[in-house]
Amino acid sequence: MAKLNGIRKTKDGIDIYAPSDFEGMRKAGAVAAKILDDVIEVIEPGQTTAVIDDFVEQKIAEYGVISATIGYRGYQHATCISVNHVVCHGIPGDKKISDGDILNIDVTVIVDGWYGDTSRMYVAGKLPRKSERLIEVTHDALFKGIEMVRPGATFGDIGHAIQSYVEGNRMSVVRDFCGHGLGRVFHAAPNVLHYGRAGTGPVLEEGMFFTIEPMVNLGRPETKILADDWTAVTRDRSLSAQFEHSIGVTADGCEIFTLSPAGKFHPTYSK
Repeated sequence: MAKLNGIRKTKDGIDIYAPSDFEGMRKAGAVAAKILDDVIEVIEPGQTTAVIDDFVEQKIAEYGVISATIGYRGYQHATCISVNHVVCHGIPGDKKISDGDILNIDVTVIVDGWYGDTSRMYVAGKLPRKSERLIEVTHDALFKGIEMVRPGATFGDIGHAIQSYVEGNRMSVVRDFCGHGLGRVFHAAPNVLHYGRAGTGPVLEEGMFFTIEPMVNLGRPETKILADDWTAVTRDRSLSAQFEHSIGVTADGCEIFTLSPAGKFHPTYSK
């Protein structure tokens, strides 16, 4: 029998957590979100992604929590940093970011055994108009998906809401990567697809914890993995953006565990 992380599993193998477990997820999500607020101060043209990653690693130590990614399947960094046409899983390094670059920073921390996983977009210097529109649509698509989360809805409802919004704005949803269950583990059932048909897939129940994290491309949806076996890029080299929240299903809707404490989830704040 599959290991229970929550109080029971559904027929689809999805963990159901107790109401008391929400507090653990709130704490983990709040720390992850605070780190993504903090990192704003080191994002500027000329900065390397390695320096940004080092900053995050220092904050993780300062807050007395654990990085979920350092040592995960051999990965050696506290973040994934995905710049411009990198879709996800960009590895921090010596590459300098340039004026007008857009970047996604993805952080997962472990707090008292609970996983807080979130990512958002940042801009180095002046934001080009086409990048601004991509970021706007990706951000809003995430929240279109979140609006569907309530007991009795399906995971297909989430994917359909995201896909129809993105494609209605003449952009494309990446299909090669998806959201995932989490809680006392980093990755668990279900796969949360960001496309699909309404009314299909597992039914949402109170106590499910998972991420929604749409990746949206200005061009076509296809991706490829680079030789490092981690980094995913758009095949047509079009710009890509992503936002991610960790979510818990409540009796009448959902709770977002990774809201920005400073209200800076969307990169239109002034520094």
